[in-house]
Amino acid sequence: MIFLTFCETIRIKVMKKIALISAPWPFYNRPSIQLGSLKGFLRTRIPDLRIDAFHLYLEAAEAIGYELYQGISEKTWVAESLYAALLFPERSEQIRTFFYRKGAGKSIIKKADFDSLIVQLKDISATLISNTDWTDYILAGFSVCLCQLTSSLYFIQKIKQRFPKLSIAVGGSACAGDLGKGLLRAVPEIDFVVNGEGELPLYELVRLLQNGSEMKDHTIPGVLSRNAEKDIPPLSHNQIRNLDELPAPDYDDYFAVLKRFPPNKTFFPTLPIEVSRGCWWNKKGGCAFCNLNLQWRGYRSKSEQRVVTAVDRMTSRYQTLSVTFMDNLLPVNKSERIFKGLEGLQKDLHLFGEIRASIPFSTLEAMRNAGMREVQIGIEALSSPLLNKMNKGTTAIENIEVMRHCEELGIVNISNLILYFPGSDEQDVNETLQNLDFVLPFYPLKTSGFWLGFESPVWNNAKEFGISAAFNHPHYKTLFPPEIHKASQFMVQGYRGSLQEQKKLWRPVIKKVNEWKKAYCALRKGPTCAPILTYEDGKDFLIIRQRQYKAENLTHRLTGTSRKIYLFCRTRQSVARILEEFPRLQEEQLLSFLAMMVGKRLMFEGGRKYLSLAVSSKTLPLSLNHP
Repeated sequence: MIFLTFCETIRIKVMKKIALISAPWPFYNRPSIQLGSLKGFLRTRIPDLRIDAFHLYLEAAEAIGYELYQGISEKTWVAESLYAALLFPERSEQIRTFFYRKGAGKSIIKKADFDSLIVQLKDISATLISNTDWTDYILAGFSVCLCQLTSSLYFIQKIKQRFPKLSIAVGGSACAGDLGKGLLRAVPEIDFVVNGEGELPLYELVRLLQNGSEMKDHTIPGVLSRNAEKDIPPLSHNQIRNLDELPAPDYDDYFAVLKRFPPNKTFFPTLPIEVSRGCWWNKKGGCAFCNLNLQWRGYRSKSEQRVVTAVDRMTSRYQTLSVTFMDNLLPVNKSERIFKGLEGLQKDLHLFGEIRASIPFSTLEAMRNAGMREVQIGIEALSSPLLNKMNKGTTAIENIEVMRHCEELGIVNISNLILYFPGSDEQDVNETLQNLDFVLPFYPLKTSGFWLGFESPVWNNAKEFGISAAFNHPHYKTLFPPEIHKASQFMVQGYRGSLQEQKKLWRPVIKKVNEWKKAYCALRKGPTCAPILTYEDGKDFLIIRQRQYKAENLTHRLTGTSRKIYLFCRTRQSVARILEEFPRLQEEQLLSFLAMMVGKRLMFEGGRKYLSLAVSSKTLPLSLNHP
């Protein structure tokens, strides 16, 4: 009797384990911030709980090769197709055709053998599942975000088949709101859906399961349960009010896996770190196309010192200097102090973050000095009326100004130009084409076709944007059988509207952007990689050098007041402000000079504001290879 009691005690201790899982296809070279944050939080709240974080995508990447994995992870539909073929082998023929059609733009995908790749993924997935004794766990929680739906469902299905008593929970951006409800209806292997932020709901769920309680007798804010599916309560969020209460993410499991790889498969990962959650621009309605904030309610950010300390400790702990800020939008009111604090660490950091076009030059400069090498800016358009339709709260001249500043500071601006936005018209396209002539000296934008996000402002107000109907994207019919497709809501939506007309309308823009990329690459080749449009200040005169693609380079000299005006307009200035700065100048004289500079594409005009486009010849070299 004593022996049985002792064995039972040991069993209870072993059973107090949970698994946190991230399936393919996140970027392989950084640990999952979702898993790291959840593990760090639960360890502080339940110290005796054993938490294992499985970055399954890292081992999948090592198995099929990093280059191929990366190519797949950058194409959403390609990524979702592979595990769809494993989930539904009867659909493999049509999925194979779909795979090659959606991957046609990437040579490494075109060269891939779909059938061999499926076998590889099936084998590595089976190995990953069989290497773990899932009977030791009371819960397996899956983080499901973009590109992870079919892979997560495959692992959930296979694990649940072998271990039917194991509770399965899902959470993440692909499970927010009604998306999660749809998964609960369509996938019987899922027991719980965490809506929104995961720390507090998961903590309550784990405590409940530890005590052996059943969910049907309890309600946890932020958690939907299969036991309560017939009477699903209203969706709720359970968020941490003060983000400074969060411990640093725990990435030990990721690095432990990486250490097991042979030397030729090891690398220096990038550390994901968050400063804030949500989007402060949402207070003004948010960008019309965006659904990235479904899992948040409101906007919260950490204190400056908390961020600096986290970056310092985590880069030292994991011996890597590359950091990606995962915020949808870095906080404008704290960023300058945060990055001056990071500069004070005296570490050669390699930073990436997402920012708004309205960021002040001083803040951008502080970011560069701290180690910001690349940024993604919410540019989206080079037409002010189109930006207004998108509710960006910015103008074309603001976007061009921040592009100029990035070029001068040597920061690579990997931002997008959205095509086919519903409601865009010929005027928007013509203005875009005109303004493209002025940004040719700057790092090219990437064209990105508009996609309709579930519960985005455009989706919620479809008729206002000329959309007559919205529905699950037709591609899901290829990936999923009808019973799942009809029972689910998916993140990417299809719609009826003027898409074909939009594609025809935007063709000249695509052509011009491609020419821009070609010219920029050609002009910034060579040992100096010098900027295309620069100025040199001679104190009482200014020399502007304008290099041109397949044309003679031009040189311009400005003296006296002309020089001063040009330097004054390195940040956009209104005509009234320029006249105030130079009171002896007549408005007619000023407008004549400004018109001449715009005509030579040395300055840009927007809304009676003017911006000088040349950057200092002392600018830093760009941090990345050119497009």
